[in-house]
Amino acid sequence: MTQLKKCTVIKSVLLLAVFFTATAVQAAGVGTVTHLSGPLLAKKANGTVRVLGMKSAVEAGDTLSTQSKGYAQIKFSDGSALILQPDTVLTIDQFSYDAAQPSSDNIAYTLVQGGVRSNAGALSKRSKDSVQLVTPMASIGMQAANVVVQYIKPDQNAVAAARAAYLLASTAALDGPMQTTRSDMPLPFVIQPLLLAQVNMPLPMTPSSVPGAPGGMAPGLYVQVIDGLINLTNKGGTANFSAGQFGYTASFVTPPVVVPKNPGIQFNPPPVFNSSVPSSTANTPAKSNAVDCEVR
Repeated sequence: MTQLKKCTVIKSVLLLAVFFTATAVQAAGVGTVTHLSGPLLAKKANGTVRVLGMKSAVEAGDTLSTQSKGYAQIKFSDGSALILQPDTVLTIDQFSYDAAQPSSDNIAYTLVQGGVRSNAGALSKRSKDSVQLVTPMASIGMQAANVVVQYIKPDQNAVAAARAAYLLASTAALDGPMQTTRSDMPLPFVIQPLLLAQVNMPLPMTPSSVPGAPGGMAPGLYVQVIDGLINLTNKGGTANFSAGQFGYTASFVTPPVVVPKNPGIQFNPPPVFNSSVPSSTANTPAKSNAVDCEVR
């Protein structure tokens, strides 16, 4: 009887060990914060927000956001890495990687605003069409590339104001009698004077001409391919960009184009981010960085 009790206790301990091991693996997530300078937040789909610190786990479904002047580097389970620049919002939509099952490879990110550098890992090297970065301007197929992507949001107020001014000026350019056109007049007689009045009017602002963009760069999507190959696809078309090239698109309906030289892309994380071996200060993170708590 005593031997039976001992056997039962041992089995229970083993089951608990297996349970906690599985829980720990699940909690590890798909990536880990390896470098940090400034606050980094992770928001889940249910609205829960965590403040991440060094070695915090990042999970699929998290929306990461850096603050002003803050950079963050995430190292993923396949060896790939993302470095987020200040004032960046990025969602990890999907991350599926199993070294033994290439057929399950799938990584999808959404860049809401800001900029990110993506360094390729094992997944993209063996499944080149399985890594996608979606932005409001275009979808980017990463294809085992190391690339810098910056999305500058247009000033929606400026765009709306320009369009309203354009329409108002177009109507004002019509003469009095045409502004009081009868409602029963055939449509061509109504539209034609309006079109004629618009001939000499300046077009409303497009996103690429809205002033006030950070660093003097026009709003839109910019890419810099450090090595490898990527492709940008939107409603305007598809374009490939290779190592050393810069690309740009002004809107989701504007074809992506190659830019002859750097249009002003600046991505300057602290030097420790570019080092494979953390510095002595990084090995002993400050208390403000060693935080991983929920904000309710």
